[in-house]
Amino acid sequence: MKPSSQEPLVSVVTPFYNTDRYLAECIESVLAQSYQNWEYILVNNCSSDKSLEIAERYAAKDVRIRLSTNKSFLTQVRNYNYALSLISRESKYCKIVQADDWIFPHCLSQMVAVGEANPSVGIIGAYRLDDRKVSCDGLPYPSTVISGRDICRFSLLRKCFVFGSPTSTMLRSDIVRKREPFYSESSYHEDTEACYEILREHDLGFVHQVLTFTRRENESISSAVRRFDRFNILDEFIALRKYGSTYLGEGELSSTFKSVEKKLLQFIARSFFQRNGIRDLLRYHEDGLKLAGYRLSRIEISLYIFLEILKMALNPQMTLERLVRDFCRAR
Repeated sequence: MKPSSQEPLVSVVTPFYNTDRYLAECIESVLAQSYQNWEYILVNNCSSDKSLEIAERYAAKDVRIRLSTNKSFLTQVRNYNYALSLISRESKYCKIVQADDWIFPHCLSQMVAVGEANPSVGIIGAYRLDDRKVSCDGLPYPSTVISGRDICRFSLLRKCFVFGSPTSTMLRSDIVRKREPFYSESSYHEDTEACYEILREHDLGFVHQVLTFTRRENESISSAVRRFDRFNILDEFIALRKYGSTYLGEGELSSTFKSVEKKLLQFIARSFFQRNGIRDLLRYHEDGLKLAGYRLSRIEISLYIFLEILKMALNPQMTLERLVRDFCRAR
């Protein structure tokens, strides 16, 4: 199918590093799109497996695919920022597809349709298949546009979370070009924070269909987040610290912050009873909170540890069940 001259150009971007197990499936999902007016930018971050060979094979077959190889290895966020800097000046929309993910055949066409119908929209999302379950839900059907400030407020209050991951969303290219770098290189959850910042001035578009797939079995991407923040409590806490005053009322922010702070301290206190990794977990949280201008109180942590010990003493059955669960997770 030839692209229509009326279709806006979409820049699809896949930065990759040692993902030869999944890269072909990712690329094939872009080639299978019903929407045809796209360019595909593949950025090799000095892979040592067969990823480059796979990318080269596809680039040789389709002139819409551009392959770039970094001269030296970059951190993941810097590699993403570099990849985004390569999008065409003519592109109207930008779609990241992470190398271990893939997108459904109508992803580009459905997302572009929402963007074209609603000029106020800066980010376009949809339901995603998050490994084996559907996520990014919670918005009322069939509305396709929601105020950026409203969706950020709902997200901070944890009424719904529809940002997902970079694969889950599409961006207007002019927004990508204006932010330099696009992702903060000093954040733990740079993709989520980019959404909060963009939606100050733009609305969110949404497609009520499952359009993307996020893989969870590959621990090479965001492994520290999954290991140390599997309930996204730190993510929630940092977002409140950075953006709560922008989107929430004073009383609303105060009560929400206290609740999330309590959950964070409880999570850290419970982690002390795991078999290993507590030092790394503490360091991970301390460094992340430091970036948000907050410091963990060792006195408060000690108090919460004492309360956990008290709970365990008063409820031995619950303690045994928790120890079994933690043991099974650790195996």
